[in-house]
Amino acid sequence: MMTVPRQVVHVDSPTEQRNPRTTDIDLMSTMGILGAINAEDRRVPEAVAAVLPQVARAVDFAVEALRSGHRVHYFGAGTSGRLATLDAAELVPTFNVPSDWFIAHHAGGARALRQAVEDAEDNAKAGAAEVAESVAPGDFVLGLTASGRTPYVLGALAAASRLGARTALVSGNPAAVTPPGVDVLIAVDTGPEAIAGSTRMKAGTAQKIILTAFSTATMIKLGRTYSNLMVSMRATNAKLRGRTIRILREATGMSMADCSDALTEADGDLKVALVHLLSGEDVANAAKALTANDGHVRKALDSLRVRAS
Repeated sequence: MMTVPRQVVHVDSPTEQRNPRTTDIDLMSTMGILGAINAEDRRVPEAVAAVLPQVARAVDFAVEALRSGHRVHYFGAGTSGRLATLDAAELVPTFNVPSDWFIAHHAGGARALRQAVEDAEDNAKAGAAEVAESVAPGDFVLGLTASGRTPYVLGALAAASRLGARTALVSGNPAAVTPPGVDVLIAVDTGPEAIAGSTRMKAGTAQKIILTAFSTATMIKLGRTYSNLMVSMRATNAKLRGRTIRILREATGMSMADCSDALTEADGDLKVALVHLLSGEDVANAAKALTANDGHVRKALDSLRVRAS
């Protein structure tokens, strides 16, 4: 019986090339190896800085989607999908967002988070099928792929665009053309990996930096911080409960006892306690001001000042 050969794809991307700076890495001492990897890693922030205008467009699309009652979706395979899953999961406790605001889709499903699922990333139809099941017009879809060509991701983006969702692609291949259905291409050039083709290294680091900046900027624009304080965080353990008191003290300059009393009076709602302490209004009025201003602390404070003037 003749065996059908598996498809072979040759990816033309800087991440697949040999790095001239690390050709002797297997001859180096332990410190030499670590130093060589670290030297490559230091190139990543500058590469990300070069694509910040494109990241900003993606942030604005995400903010627009969430403000209008829609959602943000991440699509990735392998390292890209795992990083996307991590970012989405951490937003819930950090910013107390609803669990369905950011949805991560990983090629091969949950099992692929722990181990590779054969050929999962090559299935463009699977990406499109997940879009059909979970994406709505008005949502924002962000794909991630080191190669710039992962079929699962590109299939999802094309389907999302046809559906009426805004889309963006984070790619580690600056030579690749913008795929059909992509509104914003974020092509970050991290160059050859220390180990050729090991995109969990610099390409993965760039994706982590971009995802963290993207989601954090989105949360800031939506009023989930006050100054640089995490006033929307969910206090789910002793450390975080202590942090809520410290945040109140840093934001107001008041004593631990006053902040603790305010937090108790606000039923543990850090934002309500903060507006109450900063405005001098009672907890009920502080809560109403926040509700009327979509949870923005500064806007709530401004509205209370206007009312008092």
